[in-house]
Amino acid sequence: MDTAQFGKETSRTGEWVRQANRFTDRITADGSSGHRAEPGRYRLVVSLSCPWAHRSIIVRRLLGLDDAISMAVVDPIRDERGWRFTLDPDGRDPVLGIEYLSEAYLAGDPSYSGRVTVPSIVDTHTGKVITNDYPRITLDLSTEWREFHRSDAPDLYPEHLREEIDAVNDPVFRNVNNGVYRCGFATSQEAYEAAYGDLFAELDRLSERLENRRYLVGDTITEADVRLFTTLVRFDAVYHGHFKCNRNKLSEMPVLWAYARDLFQTPGFGETVDFDHIKRHYYVTHEKINPTGIVPAGPDPSGWHTPHGRS
Repeated sequence: MDTAQFGKETSRTGEWVRQANRFTDRITADGSSGHRAEPGRYRLVVSLSCPWAHRSIIVRRLLGLDDAISMAVVDPIRDERGWRFTLDPDGRDPVLGIEYLSEAYLAGDPSYSGRVTVPSIVDTHTGKVITNDYPRITLDLSTEWREFHRSDAPDLYPEHLREEIDAVNDPVFRNVNNGVYRCGFATSQEAYEAAYGDLFAELDRLSERLENRRYLVGDTITEADVRLFTTLVRFDAVYHGHFKCNRNKLSEMPVLWAYARDLFQTPGFGETVDFDHIKRHYYVTHEKINPTGIVPAGPDPSGWHTPHGRS
């Protein structure tokens, strides 16, 4: 999700409001949506800096969909035209042949004038964006792409736990995933303090929930853990200082810190984290928050590899 132009999304009371997803078509197993799950047909476009895109990177890796769905990584630094493929030779995505993700947006909707966001899934046959609906993307990877999962893939959205997973995800999205943005992009003291209160109240509730259980729902990793992890892994590097979420660092919250390290050290999680991309995106592109563009040298990431004691 792009977060550069936050000033256009604040309410009269100074509260930041997230832009709705424009492309919400689904890719389904039977193709009833108009888009059938088909290996090699679609390209997942992500930024390694973005927590919303990071969810899809982790889920794709956990399910073994790397060969079925190719992945493009954009430059963590946007310019005036948005997410760009400057990490690739000649500044073009080698599969889609485009320089900017916005080109795929305009192929799908020539009148589109909103922000271009990641993750996005693009149809390689048409060059059009199918979906940028980040909550649905990961759920569909778990359910609609099951035929192409590796044989030992985890069930991240088991049917008998879906109601509980959804119930956990709702306040986590509102108060934590989106809550850190509500803190960082607030333009009034009242809006900031309300978001700050919601954030840390939810983190306290999550600490209590996880004190005597390894994962958020059930006995194995689920979609709920993936969604929380991508915010927690960015907390000390970005949100604590840059977004003023500074009651505590993650490393000062013992239960959540151990839980996050447990996930980080699980195959499919830690190797997908790029702290360089994360820090450069947030500290360089948010000019209203960090006008100097200076990227902090810390924190030391070695702590993520220390024993977590939760197994």
